[in-house]
Amino acid sequence: MSSNHSDALVFYGATGDLAFKKIFPALQAMVRRGHLDVPVVGVARSPWTIDQFRERVRDSLETHGGGVDPLAFERLSRLLRYVSVDYTDSGACTAIHNELKGASRPAIYLAVPPHLFAPAIEQLARSGCAKEGRIIIEKPFGRDLASAKNLNRILHEVFDESSIFRIDHYLGKRPVNNMLVFRFANSFVESFWNRTYIESVQITMAEDFGVQGRGGFYDEAGAIRDVVQNHIFQVISNLAMESPARRDSESLRDEKVKVLKAIPPIEPDDLVRGQFRGYRDEKGVANDSRTETFAALRLKINSWRWKGVPFYIRAGKNLPLTCTEVLARFRKPPTLIRESQITSNHLRFRISPDIAIAIGMMVMAPGEALAGRDVEMLASRAPRSDEMDAYERVLTDAIDGDATLFARQDYVEEAWGIVDPVLRQHTPVYPYEPNTWGPKEVGERLAPPEGWHNPTAPVQEEFAWEAKA
Repeated sequence: MSSNHSDALVFYGATGDLAFKKIFPALQAMVRRGHLDVPVVGVARSPWTIDQFRERVRDSLETHGGGVDPLAFERLSRLLRYVSVDYTDSGACTAIHNELKGASRPAIYLAVPPHLFAPAIEQLARSGCAKEGRIIIEKPFGRDLASAKNLNRILHEVFDESSIFRIDHYLGKRPVNNMLVFRFANSFVESFWNRTYIESVQITMAEDFGVQGRGGFYDEAGAIRDVVQNHIFQVISNLAMESPARRDSESLRDEKVKVLKAIPPIEPDDLVRGQFRGYRDEKGVANDSRTETFAALRLKINSWRWKGVPFYIRAGKNLPLTCTEVLARFRKPPTLIRESQITSNHLRFRISPDIAIAIGMMVMAPGEALAGRDVEMLASRAPRSDEMDAYERVLTDAIDGDATLFARQDYVEEAWGIVDPVLRQHTPVYPYEPNTWGPKEVGERLAPPEGWHNPTAPVQEEFAWEAKA
């Protein structure tokens, strides 16, 4: 085993919702691929036996993991340990240490609510459990710039930055990383991927459901804290960064930080917040809540490549469909065809639920007249069952000590610095009807040139020419 590879995985929050829906399926998949063969110590407050814990894992796999793989589950079961403790108890780490069976380089994963981060870390420091280990922190990493800096201070009292792995599972998604391959493995892309040819970029992250019983959590966060300053900023970084000089994780993360440093703080005129009707009736939501369930933003990136190209963002709940998509519109060319008959070319990335790359262009319309119509050349496919899930990918990398897909301290603080000032200004929150694309004020105040592109349901073809209506 490499000295950089963790010799155990300890995860707090073993009886929680995240573990049930995401972590246990990821662990079985890691065992199946041969990526996990170290003790897995689940830590929680529930007074369970190891047999109860194993049964919880089995239930998770049947519900969210695509079923139990008998061979992989048997091997995983042998690795499982369980410790029932209060996270703030001074004896917690002693009980955990006893279950490590001599392991000295554990990866310690805090899959718990943010208010438990600090007490858990302090106990790790006092007990010496963290001496040779690394820490994995689940988002949200703070709720503003001040709290993020404070959490970083607490972490650095115990762990070196190289041993801190801040999870944003969105970076574990294959289509998000495919953007980098598309940009830097295809020579033709560089010729047009800049302010000379690109007029605007828009990113839509839509969900067709509400808060799903998480009203108490969501009312403390909102769309900007929940997905914009982490997930969407990661997408923007991949779209806007320069190619790193070297292939190591630090060089790649350096380039991402440079993108955020080039984005000035958001102004109130560049933000529209919305709240779907009925949100305040959700359990755990305040009757007078001003938390946004929808946000539309306009960002500037003051780099050589992107200065003058607006980046538009939409993210929200109870929208017409669940989809994450990027659309870059090109500037129109001077042409002998009437400008009224010309629409902008575009490049479209679909991140989920299917995976797609599409190029929109003009071709000759039916008939003999020199007139155009727009078509789209599309390559798409559905995710395959044998592909790594996002959590499997990031947990595998964390145990291996590969920090490429994890947010560094300076990245987190730069991201909060972009959104924090406008969040403190309490801008208006406009109502919108469920199953619509947000409040009408978005179209009035933050419409991209030629308007917003509304994603549609996935197409089934892997490769197709598709004429637009």
